[in-house]
This record gives sequence, structure tokens and C-alpha cells, in this order.
Amino acid sequence: MLISWTNRLYDLFDAASRVDYLAPLAVRLYLAPVFWVAGMNKVAGFDNVVEWFGNPEWGLGLPVPWLMALLATATEVGGAVLLLLGLGTRIVSMPLMITMVVAITAVHWDNGWQAVHDPQSPYASEWVLGVEASDAREAGERLSAARDILREHGDYAWLTGKGSLVVSNSGIEWAATYFVMLLTLFFTGGGRFVSADHWLARHWRSATPAPT
Repeated sequence: MLISWTNRLYDLFDAASRVDYLAPLAVRLYLAPVFWVAGMNKVAGFDNVVEWFGNPEWGLGLPVPWLMALLATATEVGGAVLLLLGLGTRIVSMPLMITMVVAITAVHWDNGWQAVHDPQSPYASEWVLGVEASDAREAGERLSAARDILREHGDYAWLTGKGSLVVSNSGIEWAATYFVMLLTLFFTGGGRFVSADHWLARHWRSATPAPT
């Protein structure tokens, strides 16, 4: 009986593969607005982005910052559009992954893994755990102090009505997650039936004469 039910379960899983194209579609639809917003923010503040890219003291200290900022902006804006269409999915995933690697190594690496301080989540940093808090209290104590101040001097219920207060850590978590999603698209493509890549490949292959 158990073997019979197990076989039926695997049959259902096999049947689900008929719509496996929904997975890359979901990833594309998730990532497209992420990169669109990031890219358009760079467009709106392009001069500040150039300054941040080039400044060696409080910025990234990258060479040719104007060109680097232009490439990053174009990659994110153009990448968002292409991901939405499923056009050149594998190709555009590569520069987007490079952008994420730069963000991880040059921007977020020193902050550890977590995007938001949370001692209950994996890879909590020493900062959130308070292991090395010689000159400052741990993140949790600071958050508790901020809540106390707001309860005493502000409308705490209104301030937290749309979500609880958190302490941002700006770690590599989100950039790493986006990298993994892009890596998945690199291997799977945009998805059968739901991407421009699929229909273009189908057209080109049907137009290619068979070898003699």
C-alpha cells in the first residue's frame, strides 16, 4: 500500500513537470521590478551614483566612475525589461549576476549575511548578538531603546501600524538571493511558452534547413 501511494505521489510530481515553465516565469516576474526600481533610482540620482562609485573614502573607489555608473544603471534598467519579456534571459542574467557580485563584495560584505538584524535568523552577526559591543550596545538593545523613546514621545501605534520597527544591517542576504535566482535563470532560460526566447528559438529552428 505504501509503495502504491508513493508511486502515485511521484506520478503527480512528474505531471507537474508539464508546467515547469511557470517557475522561471515566477522568478523573472519577481526580479524584473527589483532591478527596474534599482536602475531607475540610479537614473534619478545619477550624479550622486557617480560620486559614490568614485569616492575612495566613503564610496566604492571604482575607476572611471562615470562609465561604471552608466554600465550599472543600463544593466539594471535594461535587464529588468529583458527579464520581463523573457528576451535574452540567459545573456542578461550574466551582467546582472556580475552586478550582484560587485554589490556583495564592495558594498555589503563587511556587514555579514543578514539584511536586517535578527538574532533568531541564520548567520546573525556579532553586532546583533552583542559579542563585540565594546563601544556600542548590540542592535537589539538599540532597537529596544528606540521603541521606548517612540512609546514615550510619539504615536507608537501609528508608527508601527504598517509593520514593526527593525534595525537594518545591509548585509549580503538580498544580493546573494538575487544572484542565486539569476543563476537559476541562466541554466533554465526564460521558460517554455512564456518567454520571447522560446518563441524566437522555435521560429529560428523551424526556419533552419535540415542538414543533408
